[in-house]
Amino acid sequence: SPSRELIRARARDLENNSDIMNSILGAYKRNVFGAGYKLRATSEEKNINQELEKLWVKWCEARNCDVTGTQSLSQMLRMAIQRKKVDGGILILKRYTGEGVLPLQLQAIEVDELDTMQMTAHYEGNRVVGGVEYNRWNRPVGYHIRTYAIDGYSPGESEYLDAKDVIFLFTKRRPSQTREVSDVAPTLTRVRDANEFLNTISIKERVLACLSVFITQEQPQSGIGARQNKSFDGVNYNYQGKTLVPGMIQYLNPGDKVATVQPTGQAVDATAFTKQQMRMIGSGQGLSYEVTSRDMSESNYSSARQGIIEDELTYQEDVESVIALLNEIYESFVISAVLSEKVKIPTFWRDKDAYLSHKWIKAPKKWIDPVKEANANRVALQTGEKTYADLASERGRDWREQIDEMAEIQEYAMEKGVVIGGTGNDKN
Repeated sequence: SPSRELIRARARDLENNSDIMNSILGAYKRNVFGAGYKLRATSEEKNINQELEKLWVKWCEARNCDVTGTQSLSQMLRMAIQRKKVDGGILILKRYTGEGVLPLQLQAIEVDELDTMQMTAHYEGNRVVGGVEYNRWNRPVGYHIRTYAIDGYSPGESEYLDAKDVIFLFTKRRPSQTREVSDVAPTLTRVRDANEFLNTISIKERVLACLSVFITQEQPQSGIGARQNKSFDGVNYNYQGKTLVPGMIQYLNPGDKVATVQPTGQAVDATAFTKQQMRMIGSGQGLSYEVTSRDMSESNYSSARQGIIEDELTYQEDVESVIALLNEIYESFVISAVLSEKVKIPTFWRDKDAYLSHKWIKAPKKWIDPVKEANANRVALQTGEKTYADLASERGRDWREQIDEMAEIQEYAMEKGVVIGGTGNDKN
């Protein structure tokens, strides 16, 4: 527990003060969530699917899904990804407030708000460890949340929430692990070293650019033999606190001389060291050098494509976590919509799983080389390595919707006597 909190504090410090750390966090947010996920309700009732999808879009707005009314669901998920990387986890609470279009709203809280001082279990026979209540199988059954005033200093009473109303997003790496640990823990030391090295180089360069001036006096200022002479204008000049500025003219006392000190030496070339550090930091997080540094000067199409493939496998773990989070939110969303009669499904409770059926389509990424990608997809489709549904999903589209759209376009083009690309014109 002490190590977890210390690691979290160090990770937050680098989050606030290190551009290298933020390059890692930005890479995860761009690639794990990207432009977002699109809902496709897949029950057999097409009209109900459309109602649910339309209501989902409206509910995802900030005023409807967030208890604070400040973040849309997409913004909350991006924040959750960053907090998972830095803090190790985040808690999403299901609140039933009646403030939005549905009674269901979400509240995001930090792991700091788990009441680690709570030792008394809510149910007999359970244990409380780190603010989380576990049964005999170490399954979380409840969470003890320490409420705070808005100023963050005045603690309130501990609130107990059943596990069904809490989503605890964190990565479990060991069978006995019960709480989160920062995902960037393995690379914190190297990020700090790179940060301090660059700061040191910056200071050294500034020192090398300095010009120091010393005033030497032939006679002591006081005591026996102290000079009594003054400058030609009768003023005894004091040089304390004086600095050199362009075009400055400064009178000296009689007998004073000026000696300059010019630092010698050459600053170390930080490029090679920084690149090596960035490579190690990226590899420690399972990412390529290019994605963390945004330096593509040493890349070609093949190396960039291979790096993207490897990076995608790294992101997949967090993508699965986000989808699991969305699945649980969507299930509560549908149940709330049915109970509040925003969507009327008379047979919902008899066949709940069928109406909860859905899938998420992730927004596609841009291609590096569209021609090569298109040719590769054409070959994969012809050889059966991919189906049309696979290709549509990779582009963030539903294959049925895309075929319907293509058919509509082809039909309209044929009416106008225009030949366009697609299989619809092959029969002409």
